[in-house]
Amino acid sequence: MKIKLLAAAAVAAVGVMALETPATAHHAFSAEFDANLPVRLGGPITRVEWINPHTWIHLDNQDPESTEEPGPWMVEGGTPNTLLRRGINRNSLQLGQDIVVTGYQSKDRLCEPTCRANGRDITFPDGRKLFMGSSGTGAPRDGSDPTENN
Repeated sequence: MKIKLLAAAAVAAVGVMALETPATAHHAFSAEFDANLPVRLGGPITRVEWINPHTWIHLDNQDPESTEEPGPWMVEGGTPNTLLRRGINRNSLQLGQDIVVTGYQSKDRLCEPTCRANGRDITFPDGRKLFMGSSGTGAPRDGSDPTENN
């Protein structure tokens, strides 16, 4: 009886660990984005997804200084709460507003149906530059994250 109970507990523990692995991997920068593929994107905001666990800013890359694919890009930011603490709110991100985003491209480099990147800094038309709040395991220590020095 003790052996059956012990075996059932072991199976349950392995099952719980297996279920948590994808969630942990998802929240690691290095699971989706490549620190060796920096991007600079600029253009008008076409859509904003102010949702958990990550915000998404969609923009039409028209930046003449960008070496990346022109056209639609999805840029992942931190959680809405993190962006609020950094000074970015729903009213900061207006459709049609031109912005410049620096960050890192997705590992798969696929642009179907749209290119994806992890945003580090966002620069507004008035010159304000704010950290987008997206960091975590495997994120580069590039000086963007104000908590890197803590």
